[in-house]
Amino acid sequence: MHIWLRAAGWGGSLIIIIALVIALLKQLIAFIGFVTFAIKLVVILAFVAVIIFVGVMVVKGFKERRHHKE
Repeated sequence: MHIWLRAAGWGGSLIIIIALVIALLKQLIAFIGFVTFAIKLVVILAFVAVIIFVGVMVVKGFKERRHHKE
């Protein structure tokens, strides 16, 4: 019965609060990691889109120049 009184006392409550804060911080760190990954993915996809767009424009310019030469 002494264990139940200890868990229900202020010391047990303090330990539970500390454990909850640690769990919250772990989840917050995981969330920040996920958001950082998502931002990196968006930036990489934007660069890929720009590179593809530039490639399409270069090919289009070559085709137009060849068409005007003939």
